[in-house]
Amino acid sequence: MRIVLGVGGGIAAYKVASLLRLFTEAGHDVTVIPTEASTRFIGTATWEALSGNPVSNSVFDDVHLVNHVRLGHEADLVVVAPATADLLAKAATGQAGDLLTNTLLMAHGPVLFAPAMHTEMWQHAATRANVETLRSRGAAVLEPASGRLTGADSGPGRLPEPQVIFDAAMALVHGQSDYQLPLAGRTVTISAGGTREPLDPVRFLGNRSSGKQGVALAVAARNAGATVRLLAAHMDVPPPAGVEVVRVETALQLREAALDAAARSDVVIMSAAVADFRPAEVSDTKIKKRDDAADPVITLVRNPDILHELVEQRNAGAAPAGQLIVGFAAETGDSQGDVRSYAEAKLQRKGCDLLVVNHVGTDKVFGQDANSVVILSRSGSEPQEAAGTKTEVSEAIISRISFELNHVSFN
Repeated sequence: MRIVLGVGGGIAAYKVASLLRLFTEAGHDVTVIPTEASTRFIGTATWEALSGNPVSNSVFDDVHLVNHVRLGHEADLVVVAPATADLLAKAATGQAGDLLTNTLLMAHGPVLFAPAMHTEMWQHAATRANVETLRSRGAAVLEPASGRLTGADSGPGRLPEPQVIFDAAMALVHGQSDYQLPLAGRTVTISAGGTREPLDPVRFLGNRSSGKQGVALAVAARNAGATVRLLAAHMDVPPPAGVEVVRVETALQLREAALDAAARSDVVIMSAAVADFRPAEVSDTKIKKRDDAADPVITLVRNPDILHELVEQRNAGAAPAGQLIVGFAAETGDSQGDVRSYAEAKLQRKGCDLLVVNHVGTDKVFGQDANSVVILSRSGSEPQEAAGTKTEVSEAIISRISFELNHVSFN
Protein backbone atom coordinates (compact mmCIF):
# COMPACT_ATOMS: atom_id res chain seq x y z
CA MET A 1 0.00 0.00 0.00
CA ARG A 2 1.24 3.48 -0.87
CA ILE A 3 1.02 5.85 2.08
CA VAL A 4 1.74 9.57 2.26
CA LEU A 5 2.79 10.52 5.79
CA GLY A 6 2.48 14.25 6.43
CA VAL A 7 4.42 15.55 9.42
CA GLY A 8 3.28 18.77 11.11
CA GLY A 9 5.42 21.29 12.93
CA GLY A 10 5.01 20.16 16.55
CA ILE A 11 7.39 18.70 19.08
CA ALA A 12 5.45 15.43 18.89
CA ALA A 13 7.00 14.94 15.43
CA TYR A 14 9.67 12.78 17.05
CA LYS A 15 7.01 10.13 17.81
CA VAL A 16 6.11 9.94 14.13
CA ALA A 17 9.43 8.21 13.42
CA SER A 18 8.03 5.22 15.32
CA LEU A 19 4.80 5.43 13.32
CA LEU A 20 6.80 5.44 10.09
CA ARG A 21 8.63 2.34 11.27
CA LEU A 22 5.32 0.58 11.93
CA PHE A 23 4.17 1.35 8.39
CA THR A 24 7.37 0.23 6.71
CA GLU A 25 7.71 -2.94 8.79
CA ALA A 26 4.17 -3.83 7.74
CA GLY A 27 5.39 -3.72 4.13
CA HIS A 28 3.93 -0.37 3.06
CA ASP A 29 5.64 2.10 0.72
CA VAL A 30 5.72 5.43 2.57
CA THR A 31 6.47 8.88 1.21
CA VAL A 32 7.04 11.43 3.97
CA ILE A 33 6.06 15.05 3.40
CA PRO A 34 7.18 17.22 6.33
CA THR A 35 6.09 20.81 6.65
CA GLU A 36 8.88 23.38 6.70
CA ALA A 37 8.23 24.00 10.40
CA SER A 38 8.49 20.30 11.22
CA THR A 39 12.03 20.12 9.81
CA ARG A 40 13.13 22.27 12.75
CA PHE A 41 12.24 19.31 14.97
CA ILE A 42 13.19 16.36 12.74
CA GLY A 43 15.42 16.71 9.68
CA THR A 44 14.62 15.30 6.25
CA ALA A 45 17.59 12.92 6.46
CA THR A 46 15.77 10.99 9.21
CA TRP A 47 12.66 10.58 7.10
CA GLU A 48 14.65 9.51 4.03
CA ALA A 49 16.64 6.96 6.01
CA LEU A 50 13.56 5.42 7.64
CA SER A 51 11.29 5.46 4.57
CA GLY A 52 13.83 4.67 1.87
CA ASN A 53 12.26 7.37 -0.30
CA PRO A 54 13.36 10.94 -1.14
CA VAL A 55 11.75 13.65 0.96
CA SER A 56 10.63 17.14 -0.03
CA ASN A 57 8.15 19.75 1.11
CA SER A 58 8.34 22.01 -1.95
CA VAL A 59 6.11 21.96 -5.02
CA PHE A 60 9.16 23.11 -7.02
CA ASP A 61 11.21 19.95 -6.46
CA ASP A 62 11.00 17.36 -9.26
CA VAL A 63 8.57 19.52 -11.17
CA HIS A 64 8.62 17.11 -14.10
CA LEU A 65 6.98 14.49 -11.87
CA VAL A 66 4.14 16.90 -10.96
CA ASN A 67 4.35 15.75 -7.35
CA HIS A 68 1.75 18.17 -6.04
CA VAL A 69 -0.82 16.25 -8.11
CA ARG A 70 0.74 12.79 -8.39
CA LEU A 71 1.30 12.04 -4.71
CA GLY A 72 -2.32 12.63 -3.74
CA HIS A 73 -3.64 10.72 -6.72
CA GLU A 74 -1.46 7.67 -6.15
CA ALA A 75 -1.77 7.44 -2.36
CA ASP A 76 -3.95 4.69 -0.96
CA LEU A 77 -3.89 6.53 2.37
CA VAL A 78 -2.78 9.92 3.67
CA VAL A 79 -1.90 10.24 7.37
CA VAL A 80 -1.05 13.58 8.99
CA ALA A 81 0.74 13.41 12.35
CA PRO A 82 1.10 15.52 14.31
CA ALA A 83 -1.84 17.45 12.89
CA THR A 84 -1.25 20.85 14.47
CA ALA A 85 -3.95 23.48 14.89
CA ASP A 86 -2.38 25.33 11.96
CA LEU A 87 -2.48 22.28 9.69
CA LEU A 88 -6.08 21.49 10.61
CA ALA A 89 -7.05 25.08 9.80
CA LYS A 90 -5.26 24.99 6.45
CA ALA A 91 -6.81 21.66 5.52
CA ALA A 92 -10.31 22.78 6.53
CA THR A 93 -10.06 25.98 4.48
CA GLY A 94 -8.50 24.29 1.45
CA GLN A 95 -5.19 26.12 1.46
CA ALA A 96 -2.41 24.87 -0.80
CA GLY A 97 0.75 26.69 0.21
CA ASP A 98 3.14 23.73 0.26
CA LEU A 99 3.46 20.16 -0.96
CA LEU A 100 1.53 18.63 1.95
CA THR A 101 -1.54 20.88 1.67
CA ASN A 102 -1.54 20.39 -2.12
CA THR A 103 -1.45 16.64 -1.60
CA LEU A 104 -4.37 16.82 0.83
CA LEU A 105 -6.45 18.62 -1.79
CA MET A 106 -5.56 16.00 -4.40
CA ALA A 107 -6.03 12.93 -2.19
CA HIS A 108 -8.43 10.36 -3.66
CA GLY A 109 -8.12 7.83 -0.84
CA PRO A 110 -8.89 8.05 2.89
CA VAL A 111 -7.25 10.77 5.00
CA LEU A 112 -6.46 10.45 8.71
CA PHE A 113 -5.46 13.33 10.98
CA ALA A 114 -3.81 12.65 14.37
CA PRO A 115 -3.97 15.97 16.27
CA ALA A 116 -1.42 17.21 18.79
CA MET A 117 -1.42 20.66 20.38
CA HIS A 118 -1.94 22.42 23.69
CA THR A 119 -5.26 21.74 25.43
CA GLU A 120 -6.58 25.29 24.98
CA MET A 121 -5.79 25.15 21.27
CA TRP A 122 -7.59 21.81 20.88
CA GLN A 123 -10.62 23.08 22.80
CA HIS A 124 -10.76 26.44 21.00
CA ALA A 125 -13.97 26.99 19.04
CA ALA A 126 -12.00 27.60 15.83
CA THR A 127 -10.19 24.26 16.07
CA ARG A 128 -13.40 22.43 16.95
CA ALA A 129 -15.10 23.97 13.91
CA ASN A 130 -12.20 22.96 11.66
CA VAL A 131 -12.32 19.39 12.96
CA GLU A 132 -16.06 19.17 12.36
CA THR A 133 -15.58 20.56 8.85
CA LEU A 134 -12.96 17.94 8.03
CA ARG A 135 -15.07 15.13 9.46
CA SER A 136 -18.13 16.32 7.54
CA ARG A 137 -16.09 15.99 4.34
CA GLY A 138 -15.18 12.41 5.13
CA ALA A 139 -11.76 12.85 6.73
CA ALA A 140 -10.97 10.93 9.90
CA VAL A 141 -9.79 13.03 12.83
CA LEU A 142 -8.66 11.12 15.92
CA GLU A 143 -9.19 12.47 19.40
CA PRO A 144 -5.87 13.47 20.98
CA ALA A 145 -4.61 11.61 24.01
CA SER A 146 -4.75 13.15 27.48
CA GLY A 147 -1.74 13.56 29.73
CA ARG A 148 1.42 15.59 30.26
CA LEU A 149 2.01 18.15 27.52
CA THR A 150 5.22 19.88 26.47
CA GLY A 151 5.36 22.17 29.50
CA ALA A 152 4.03 21.68 33.01
CA ASP A 153 0.42 21.45 31.88
CA SER A 154 -1.55 18.27 31.30
CA GLY A 155 -4.81 17.56 29.53
CA PRO A 156 -6.16 16.47 26.15
CA GLY A 157 -3.77 17.39 23.34
CA ARG A 158 -1.04 14.73 23.33
CA LEU A 159 -0.37 12.92 20.09
CA PRO A 160 -1.97 9.46 20.24
CA GLU A 161 0.59 6.72 20.58
CA PRO A 162 2.03 5.46 17.25
CA GLN A 163 0.35 2.05 17.62
CA VAL A 164 -3.02 3.75 18.13
CA ILE A 165 -2.55 5.83 14.97
CA PHE A 166 -1.36 2.77 13.02
CA ASP A 167 -4.39 0.72 14.13
CA ALA A 168 -6.74 3.57 13.22
CA ALA A 169 -5.12 3.92 9.81
CA MET A 170 -5.45 0.22 9.05
CA ALA A 171 -9.08 0.21 10.23
CA LEU A 172 -9.80 3.21 7.99
CA VAL A 173 -8.31 1.56 4.92
CA HIS A 174 -10.32 -1.59 5.56
CA GLY A 175 -13.59 0.31 5.84
CA GLN A 176 -14.06 0.12 9.58
CA SER A 177 -15.65 3.19 11.14
CA ASP A 178 -15.21 2.65 14.86
CA TYR A 179 -11.62 3.95 14.90
CA GLN A 180 -13.04 7.36 15.83
CA LEU A 181 -15.02 5.88 18.69
CA PRO A 182 -12.57 4.96 21.43
CA LEU A 183 -15.27 3.35 23.59
CA ALA A 184 -16.98 1.44 20.80
CA GLY A 185 -18.06 -1.97 22.08
CA ARG A 186 -17.66 -0.90 25.72
CA THR A 187 -20.39 -0.66 28.33
CA VAL A 188 -20.13 2.29 30.70
CA THR A 189 -22.20 2.73 33.86
CA ILE A 190 -22.41 6.28 35.25
CA SER A 191 -24.12 7.43 38.43
CA ALA A 192 -25.41 11.00 38.52
CA GLY A 193 -27.26 13.45 40.73
CA GLY A 194 -27.78 13.47 44.48
CA THR A 195 -29.33 10.80 46.68
CA ARG A 196 -32.18 11.64 49.05
CA GLU A 197 -32.55 9.91 52.42
CA PRO A 198 -36.12 10.10 53.78
CA LEU A 199 -36.91 11.31 57.28
CA ASP A 200 -40.66 10.90 56.90
CA PRO A 201 -43.11 10.86 53.96
CA VAL A 202 -42.45 14.57 53.36
CA ARG A 203 -38.88 15.38 54.36
CA PHE A 204 -35.48 14.03 53.37
CA LEU A 205 -31.76 14.64 53.79
CA GLY A 206 -30.25 15.66 50.47
CA ASN A 207 -27.46 17.64 48.85
CA ARG A 208 -26.94 20.33 46.22
CA SER A 209 -25.97 18.09 43.31
CA SER A 210 -27.74 18.98 40.05
CA GLY A 211 -26.64 15.95 38.03
CA LYS A 212 -25.20 18.17 35.28
CA GLN A 213 -21.72 16.65 35.43
CA GLY A 214 -23.04 13.08 35.36
CA VAL A 215 -25.29 13.83 32.40
CA ALA A 216 -22.40 15.49 30.56
CA LEU A 217 -20.31 12.37 31.22
CA ALA A 218 -23.09 10.18 29.82
CA VAL A 219 -23.20 12.30 26.66
CA ALA A 220 -19.41 12.19 26.25
CA ALA A 221 -19.32 8.42 26.76
CA ARG A 222 -22.21 7.92 24.33
CA ASN A 223 -20.46 10.10 21.74
CA ALA A 224 -17.30 8.01 22.22
CA GLY A 225 -19.25 4.95 21.10
CA ALA A 226 -20.08 3.35 24.44
CA THR A 227 -23.31 1.70 25.51
CA VAL A 228 -24.22 3.90 28.47
CA ARG A 229 -26.26 3.05 31.54
CA LEU A 230 -27.14 6.09 33.68
CA LEU A 231 -28.02 5.50 37.34
CA ALA A 232 -30.00 8.66 37.93
CA ALA A 233 -30.63 9.95 41.45
CA HIS A 234 -32.28 13.37 41.87
CA MET A 235 -31.24 15.60 38.94
CA ASP A 236 -32.17 19.12 37.89
CA VAL A 237 -31.57 18.24 34.23
CA PRO A 238 -33.13 15.54 32.06
CA PRO A 239 -31.14 12.45 31.08
CA PRO A 240 -29.70 12.51 27.56
CA ALA A 241 -31.15 10.58 24.66
CA GLY A 242 -29.55 7.32 23.64
CA VAL A 243 -28.70 6.00 27.09
CA GLU A 244 -30.38 3.50 29.41
CA VAL A 245 -31.73 5.19 32.54
CA VAL A 246 -32.15 3.48 35.90
CA ARG A 247 -33.91 5.67 38.47
CA VAL A 248 -32.80 5.56 42.11
CA GLU A 249 -33.48 7.74 45.12
CA THR A 250 -31.52 6.59 48.16
CA ALA A 251 -27.93 5.48 48.67
CA LEU A 252 -29.12 1.92 49.33
CA GLN A 253 -31.04 1.87 46.05
CA LEU A 254 -28.00 3.24 44.24
CA ARG A 255 -25.81 0.58 45.84
CA GLU A 256 -28.05 -2.21 44.60
CA ALA A 257 -28.25 -0.76 41.08
CA ALA A 258 -24.51 -0.03 40.88
CA LEU A 259 -23.39 -3.49 41.99
CA ASP A 260 -25.79 -5.10 39.53
CA ALA A 261 -24.77 -2.86 36.61
CA ALA A 262 -21.05 -3.09 37.37
CA ALA A 263 -21.13 -6.85 36.89
CA ARG A 264 -21.85 -6.12 33.21
CA SER A 265 -19.76 -2.98 32.67
CA ASP A 266 -16.28 -2.27 31.33
CA VAL A 267 -16.22 1.13 33.04
CA VAL A 268 -17.99 2.38 36.17
CA ILE A 269 -18.02 6.13 36.87
CA MET A 270 -19.42 7.05 40.27
CA SER A 271 -20.10 10.77 39.83
CA ALA A 272 -23.29 10.88 41.92
CA ALA A 273 -23.26 12.78 45.21
CA VAL A 274 -24.08 9.92 47.57
CA ALA A 275 -25.21 10.71 51.12
CA ASP A 276 -22.69 9.49 53.68
CA PHE A 277 -25.41 9.09 56.31
CA ARG A 278 -29.11 8.28 56.50
CA PRO A 279 -31.63 8.50 59.34
CA ALA A 280 -31.60 5.42 61.54
CA GLU A 281 -35.39 5.47 61.61
CA VAL A 282 -37.90 6.74 59.05
CA SER A 283 -41.24 7.90 60.40
CA ASP A 284 -44.34 6.52 58.70
CA THR A 285 -46.10 9.80 59.29
CA LYS A 286 -45.03 13.41 59.02
CA ILE A 287 -43.00 14.49 62.05
CA LYS A 288 -45.13 17.16 63.73
CA LYS A 289 -43.90 20.35 65.33
CA ARG A 290 -45.75 20.61 68.64
CA ASP A 291 -45.42 23.31 71.27
CA ASP A 292 -45.75 20.73 74.04
CA ALA A 293 -43.12 18.34 72.65
CA ALA A 294 -39.35 18.35 72.81
CA ASP A 295 -37.28 19.02 69.71
CA PRO A 296 -36.84 15.83 67.72
CA VAL A 297 -33.47 14.11 67.77
CA ILE A 298 -32.46 12.50 64.50
CA THR A 299 -29.94 9.69 64.77
CA LEU A 300 -27.86 9.06 61.65
CA VAL A 301 -26.17 5.85 60.53
CA ARG A 302 -23.50 5.38 57.88
CA ASN A 303 -24.44 4.44 54.36
CA PRO A 304 -22.45 1.70 52.61
CA ASP A 305 -19.22 2.64 50.84
CA ILE A 306 -20.45 1.87 47.32
CA LEU A 307 -17.20 2.76 45.56
CA HIS A 308 -15.17 0.48 47.80
CA GLU A 309 -17.68 -2.35 47.33
CA LEU A 310 -17.43 -1.98 43.56
CA VAL A 311 -13.66 -2.37 43.79
CA GLU A 312 -14.04 -5.44 46.02
CA GLN A 313 -16.57 -6.96 43.61
CA ARG A 314 -14.18 -6.46 40.69
CA ASN A 315 -11.22 -7.84 42.60
CA ALA A 316 -13.26 -10.90 43.46
CA GLY A 317 -13.74 -11.60 39.75
CA ALA A 318 -17.42 -10.66 39.62
CA ALA A 319 -16.91 -8.06 36.88
CA PRO A 320 -15.44 -8.00 33.34
CA ALA A 321 -11.66 -8.41 33.18
CA GLY A 322 -9.84 -5.10 33.06
CA GLN A 323 -12.80 -3.14 34.41
CA LEU A 324 -11.93 0.52 35.10
CA ILE A 325 -13.53 2.16 38.15
CA VAL A 326 -13.61 5.94 38.46
CA GLY A 327 -14.58 7.73 41.65
CA PHE A 328 -15.45 11.36 42.31
CA ALA A 329 -14.39 13.34 45.35
CA ALA A 330 -16.29 16.53 46.11
CA GLU A 331 -14.08 17.87 48.88
CA THR A 332 -13.65 20.88 51.11
CA GLY A 333 -10.52 21.59 53.10
CA ASP A 334 -10.39 22.17 56.85
CA SER A 335 -7.88 22.67 59.65
CA GLN A 336 -6.71 19.06 59.27
CA GLY A 337 -5.85 19.18 55.58
CA ASP A 338 -6.48 20.62 52.11
CA VAL A 339 -8.61 19.26 49.28
CA ARG A 340 -5.74 17.45 47.54
CA SER A 341 -4.51 15.67 50.67
CA TYR A 342 -8.02 14.43 51.50
CA ALA A 343 -8.50 13.28 47.91
CA GLU A 344 -5.21 11.39 47.74
CA ALA A 345 -6.03 9.60 50.97
CA LYS A 346 -9.48 8.75 49.62
CA LEU A 347 -7.98 7.33 46.41
CA GLN A 348 -5.78 4.93 48.36
CA ARG A 349 -8.57 4.02 50.75
CA LYS A 350 -11.16 3.32 48.05
CA GLY A 351 -8.84 1.48 45.67
CA CYS A 352 -10.43 2.84 42.48
CA ASP A 353 -8.30 3.40 39.37
CA LEU A 354 -8.98 7.11 38.85
CA LEU A 355 -10.36 9.74 41.19
CA VAL A 356 -11.82 12.98 39.85
CA VAL A 357 -11.43 15.68 42.48
CA ASN A 358 -13.11 19.05 42.77
CA HIS A 359 -13.32 21.70 45.46
CA VAL A 360 -16.98 22.24 46.31
CA GLY A 361 -18.92 24.87 48.21
CA THR A 362 -22.20 26.76 48.13
CA ASP A 363 -21.05 28.69 45.04
CA LYS A 364 -18.76 26.06 43.52
CA VAL A 365 -19.51 23.14 41.20
CA PHE A 366 -22.98 22.12 42.43
CA GLY A 367 -25.56 23.49 39.99
CA GLN A 368 -22.98 25.43 38.01
CA ASP A 369 -22.25 25.01 34.29
CA ALA A 370 -18.46 25.12 34.71
CA ASN A 371 -16.11 22.92 36.64
CA SER A 372 -12.43 22.51 37.40
CA VAL A 373 -11.09 19.11 38.40
CA VAL A 374 -7.89 17.19 38.99
CA ILE A 375 -7.72 13.56 37.90
CA LEU A 376 -5.63 11.40 40.24
CA SER A 377 -4.45 7.93 39.28
CA ARG A 378 -3.80 5.02 41.62
CA SER A 379 -0.93 4.01 39.34
CA GLY A 380 0.93 7.12 40.48
CA SER A 381 0.98 8.92 37.13
CA GLU A 382 1.06 12.71 37.28
CA PRO A 383 -2.23 14.42 38.22
CA GLN A 384 -4.13 15.80 35.23
CA GLU A 385 -6.08 19.05 35.37
CA ALA A 386 -9.22 19.75 33.37
CA ALA A 387 -11.29 22.92 33.43
CA GLY A 388 -14.05 24.57 31.44
CA THR A 389 -17.69 23.79 30.91
CA LYS A 390 -18.92 20.53 32.35
CA THR A 391 -19.14 19.26 28.78
CA GLU A 392 -15.44 20.02 28.20
CA VAL A 393 -14.45 18.51 31.54
CA SER A 394 -16.46 15.38 30.75
CA GLU A 395 -14.77 15.03 27.37
CA ALA A 396 -11.37 15.25 29.08
CA ILE A 397 -12.39 12.59 31.61
CA ILE A 398 -13.76 10.23 28.94
CA SER A 399 -10.63 10.79 26.84
CA ARG A 400 -8.47 9.82 29.82
CA ILE A 401 -10.60 6.75 30.46
CA SER A 402 -10.43 5.72 26.80
CA PHE A 403 -6.67 5.80 26.70
CA GLU A 404 -6.35 4.10 30.09
CA LEU A 405 -8.42 1.25 28.69
CA ASN A 406 -6.18 1.08 25.62
CA HIS A 407 -3.06 0.96 27.79
CA VAL A 408 -1.67 4.25 26.59
CA SER A 409 1.27 5.51 28.61
CA PHE A 410 1.01 9.00 30.10
CA ASN A 411 4.65 9.15 31.25
